[in-house]
Amino acid sequence: MRYGFTTGSCAAAAAKAAAYMLLTGNLKEKITIETPKGITYTAWLEDICRKENSVSCAVKKDGGDDPDVTTGTLICAKVSYDNTKAAGVSGQASVVIDGGYGVGRVTRPGLNQPVGNAAINDVPRKMITKEVLEVCRLADYNGGLKVEISVPDGEKLAQQTFNPRLGITGGISILGTSGIVEPMSSQAIIDTIRVELSQRRAEGFDYVAVAPGNYGIDFMRNTYGYDLDRSVKCSNFIGDTVDMAVELGFKRLLITGHIGKLIKVAGGIMNTHSREADCRMELLAAFAAREHVSNDIICKILDCVTTEEAVGILKDSEKLQAVMGNVAGRICYYLEKRAKGKLKADCILYANEFGELAKSKEAADWFILLEQEQAHRI
Repeated sequence: MRYGFTTGSCAAAAAKAAAYMLLTGNLKEKITIETPKGITYTAWLEDICRKENSVSCAVKKDGGDDPDVTTGTLICAKVSYDNTKAAGVSGQASVVIDGGYGVGRVTRPGLNQPVGNAAINDVPRKMITKEVLEVCRLADYNGGLKVEISVPDGEKLAQQTFNPRLGITGGISILGTSGIVEPMSSQAIIDTIRVELSQRRAEGFDYVAVAPGNYGIDFMRNTYGYDLDRSVKCSNFIGDTVDMAVELGFKRLLITGHIGKLIKVAGGIMNTHSREADCRMELLAAFAAREHVSNDIICKILDCVTTEEAVGILKDSEKLQAVMGNVAGRICYYLEKRAKGKLKADCILYANEFGELAKSKEAADWFILLEQEQAHRI
């Protein structure tokens, strides 16, 4: 599969090209940078606008075979003289970076940038600075330059990202740690989970509610009237989420999820994607056997295609409550084992057709915590 280049790489390329045209007076139609990964990126330039004291241009984001919402959008850079800045250390030019239209602005703590800054992360800032300073050395310029990154479609695109949820307003983030985009990068999802956990920890909380996806959040809202909008979506990366929660100093964790996802955790499986493991019926059958469910019913469970169907069979056997209670206990056991005893885990299990199936012994305490937090935010 074909890799692409991050918004950070695009911003750095556009900034380098704009700086080159401003300082040399020469037109540039394409530019090459080196990404932190060591892979060179040659970008064609669009929307070039040259003025006496500033130059702007754009690079079209190419996400490769990764289905990123920013693929095809223009990442723009405007470079202008900054007469308020003197030369830096050893006569080196100085570079000030900010975000313009379509680049988000940080409004909550715990993110890569402090509150008030443009959502241009550290690595893209370093890339932009490196490439612009390279041009300054080439042009023998040691004054100040301003670099403004903008994204014409950024405000609209941001609605399809995590930014509104994270408290980044007004546009997208300029991101990237390696400079390249690997198709369907698991690391990108894990990085997002870490950001959400870090943000919550920075707000002073040592407990966190997580859910694999929107269904768990909807269940909490519809069943208990609690809006888990401030929870963390852990996707299939439950083990990684626990690891990061421990690392960041969380003491308690609540996971709410569908039986089809969390039954795997009851077997010690910490990545619940079907390509990693799919032993849902085998685990349900094992828990049923522990409650002395008949062999005929166990065989029916093993023949089920969906966990909803299996739950229906257990309900008819009048063993559902006992089985699900054991499942919930085992989920907590494996989560705490993963955390090496440094974190207390609780869980709530549900099925679409049958509603709540079970919750761990201390899960009810969470409703007090979450209700207090929600009331405080109103």
